[in-house]
Amino acid sequence: MKDLLAIDDLTSIVSKGVHETYIEARYQSRLTNEVNFSNGELERIRTGLNAGCGIRVLVDGCWGFSSTNDFSKSALREALDEARAVAKVLALTKKNKVKGLAKISNPVTGLFNTRVKGDLHDIDIEKKVKITKEAESDARRYSSLIKSVSCTYHEILDHKIIVNSDGVKAELYESRPEFSVTSVAMKEGDRVVVSEGRGISGGWEDLFREKDHLDYANMASKKALNLLDAKQVAGEKTTIILDPGMVGLIAHEAIGHMVEADFVLSGSITKDKIGQKVASEKVTLVDSGQSNNAENAAGTIAIDDEGVVASRTVIIEKGVLKSFLHNRETAFHFGSEPTGNARAFEYNDEPLIRMRNTFIEPGSERFSDMIKETRHGYLVKGARNGQADANGEFMFGFQEMYSIEKGEIKELLRGASISGSAFEVLKSVDMVANDFRYDIGTGYCGKYQPAKVDGGGPHIRCTAIVGGLQ
Repeated sequence: MKDLLAIDDLTSIVSKGVHETYIEARYQSRLTNEVNFSNGELERIRTGLNAGCGIRVLVDGCWGFSSTNDFSKSALREALDEARAVAKVLALTKKNKVKGLAKISNPVTGLFNTRVKGDLHDIDIEKKVKITKEAESDARRYSSLIKSVSCTYHEILDHKIIVNSDGVKAELYESRPEFSVTSVAMKEGDRVVVSEGRGISGGWEDLFREKDHLDYANMASKKALNLLDAKQVAGEKTTIILDPGMVGLIAHEAIGHMVEADFVLSGSITKDKIGQKVASEKVTLVDSGQSNNAENAAGTIAIDDEGVVASRTVIIEKGVLKSFLHNRETAFHFGSEPTGNARAFEYNDEPLIRMRNTFIEPGSERFSDMIKETRHGYLVKGARNGQADANGEFMFGFQEMYSIEKGEIKELLRGASISGSAFEVLKSVDMVANDFRYDIGTGYCGKYQPAKVDGGGPHIRCTAIVGGLQ
């Protein structure tokens, strides 16, 4: 695919911003491919290419943004003029203006590529259709009680160029494939839905390194079938052991959003808690642009869309709240370093403070010992979805639950939800296993615009409320 703009084109635009405090030009070309089979039918094969340039300026303490998919010099100049005009109009009435931007100590230059094993460009569409069809068919044939199956392969291939007036000149190639199977089991009017899959930052072989497409198909249908005969869990506040997917969901939804600096400024409960103990000393929670502790996490990025290195940010260290997640504007406001969390989904989106890979670091205990030392409780597995508010109150769904009695895993139960206050739950953590996995990479964070993220951690033991019907 021929590149539509080059670094020199964006450098030329940025050089024309002589009256701005700051100017940024961001080119993005995005290729997406998707295949979906549902109930034996090919429902969708979709290929899309979306390319354009977004230009953002800071004038008189106000942001102006404009974008175009016309790459002529005149169209790019017009987009710059529009961004400048927007900022000047806002400056006439806006009271809370931008006081400044945190400096980039070493402006990034050069080329950044996602590490891939099995370039997605080299895998023809026929193969992507084939594995999707095979997985859907296998999942559906697993049992006559499997009444509906959907299988989807999706990939995003991005080429970005970011140039700004502070010296950033960076080019990036990013590769994000994902694969998922959803099986629906039904018996006597009862219905169970289970999804299995993986989303990563990497290549074809990376995506299927741990399990192949048929493994995901069989896992989804087997779990759905088993859950049909499982009892409902009784509601109670009790000891629970969370698997890495549930840990990632809590890290992202219940904690991560509360420490995004724009939410902090809007009144998040974390606003005055820097330096305070908010969790057990066994808990260290991190957000990073790199795939720490495991390879190919879906939220991996080299730099953010302001050209800041996507560094490792320790949010909670041994139970103490240490940092918020920043763009350059909020970093200046709080007197902090930018953390590389400014992200835009497509070229016509403005960068927002977003997470990357959010996780709890592994501890020293063995998972087997965690089970043995639990007299009564539950093992909770299979993150689904849920919600959390600005006070950290959350409710999350899950797919499976196993009762634990006298140090042994007992019967499978139908999960419903876990709920509680995020910080109270983290304060109750008394065991953190030495294992680790990212496990929410098939999802998207939906804060105003989508973003590919990931989350995970080790198994942890804590206290929360279990209950509700699925």
